[in-house]
Amino acid sequence: MNWIPAHLPYGQTGYFSAIITDYLQQATTLKPFYAHPVSPEGALAAVEARKKAPVNRRVLVEVLQEQYRQVEESEPVRANIEKLSGENTFTVVTAHQPAIFTGTLYFVYKILHTIKLAQRLSAEQPGHHFVPVFYMGSEDADLDELGNIYMGSEQLIWETKQKGAVGRMKPKGLEKILTRLEGELSVLPFGAELISMLKEVYLGSPDIQTATFRLIHRLFGEYGLVVLIPDHPSLKRMMVPVFEDDLFNNTASGLVNETIGQLSVHYKVQANPRAINLFYLKDDLRNRIERVGEEFIVHDSDIRFDAAGIRRELQEHPERFSPNVILRGLFQESVLPGIAFIGGGGETAYWLELKGLFAHYKVPFPVLVLRNSFLLADQKYTEKIKNAGLQLFDVFRTEEELVNELVKRESRQQLSLEHEIADGDQFYKKLRLLAGAVDPTLGQHVDALRSKALQPLQELEKKLLKAEKRKFRDRQRQIHAIRAGLFPLDNLQERIDNFMPWYAQRGKKFIEDVYTHSLTLEEKFIVLTEQ
Repeated sequence: MNWIPAHLPYGQTGYFSAIITDYLQQATTLKPFYAHPVSPEGALAAVEARKKAPVNRRVLVEVLQEQYRQVEESEPVRANIEKLSGENTFTVVTAHQPAIFTGTLYFVYKILHTIKLAQRLSAEQPGHHFVPVFYMGSEDADLDELGNIYMGSEQLIWETKQKGAVGRMKPKGLEKILTRLEGELSVLPFGAELISMLKEVYLGSPDIQTATFRLIHRLFGEYGLVVLIPDHPSLKRMMVPVFEDDLFNNTASGLVNETIGQLSVHYKVQANPRAINLFYLKDDLRNRIERVGEEFIVHDSDIRFDAAGIRRELQEHPERFSPNVILRGLFQESVLPGIAFIGGGGETAYWLELKGLFAHYKVPFPVLVLRNSFLLADQKYTEKIKNAGLQLFDVFRTEEELVNELVKRESRQQLSLEHEIADGDQFYKKLRLLAGAVDPTLGQHVDALRSKALQPLQELEKKLLKAEKRKFRDRQRQIHAIRAGLFPLDNLQERIDNFMPWYAQRGKKFIEDVYTHSLTLEEKFIVLTEQ
């Protein structure tokens, strides 16, 4: 069996916001909010901009080498870390929090997209090297988002009372989920291999960020993917001037709010800044910092500093300051020689708020590339689609739309009263002209008669369709099964399903197949059918 790819514009899926579809179409309303187009020329321009703003490569490489001592480093990764010492090496970056067991399928998709783009740029620009980097958002404290996965329609939740940054949490309690996964997946061809790997990386690690680091390395190390955990004192120290500016001058808030004001004329805002865009991160605490009068307090705690105290804390312990979503991208691009960032729809939307912030701190703004999206229809669903009489892209329409069209197409009865309603509409328009010529005030009376006459016809049309639908119940069930399977919880498959059932069934070939069909700069939704 082979995967057959087909592509369609993101806008035709019905699952992406107006700001994203406009961005992909290079709408004039968005051009002020990004620096480079998504193209080879845009990537080259980003390289030239980055050359004028070097990063501290020595510290970056030292931190990476330190972090990679915890795994058996693959040769492609080792070579890429060494390349980062050179001024002609740049990074293509994606970022995500350490969701347990990777969370959802798009975790895998964005990584493979990053790898594929870095390889393409390396081939197209032989004078430069491009390294794919996974930037781990290990400081995120949203356990409700990161501490669960779906297996089919069942949500498995990590039962833990730990608090603070999820990356720093101990993996205690994941044994229960692993036992559940083992019972379901170990019967599949590669299930035992997968469970063994998961037990090794999670139960053998001191915390979630280390487990995630090891899992990503096991899955993608052979492709040269470099994983960076930014929760490190040496990296945070590079941001001390920015963090101090945020604490005392609220510069980021002012700049981003100005951009939001311009964006919100046409679009819904994705992320709003606070006056201070930093959390205080220590032990099991990650709470936002607020200024109250002359004091800086850590929300929901008894920790507080005066001005001199928080300056001293920042200088002595920069690792205790954690950027929120407004400063996270700036941190990322300040420590990495990045030229492209690959993110989802929500990420891309909030990055469009940040160009002014980057310009203020003289950090080059990367090419913003919407991550690849896939719909995977294996042989079972490919046959279901065919047997239901559907075309491939029909599956993106709602179940109601598909059933209605099916009934209208295949029913032998007249179900549409479109012509009759149109004839009635024309009759009352003529009647309104006749009545209006006698007395203009009679127009409203005719309109009321029209509404009273045509509304029952519209209701009758709905009843005809509903009655005929009953004859197509088997086909309705087919369509429901297709939509429920390919769009779990009425959402995109990649936003709910996890990679594990696919890997347990197909092993590393699943990763290889997604890599093979990953696009780079083409910006199309990818549908893979198995034939």
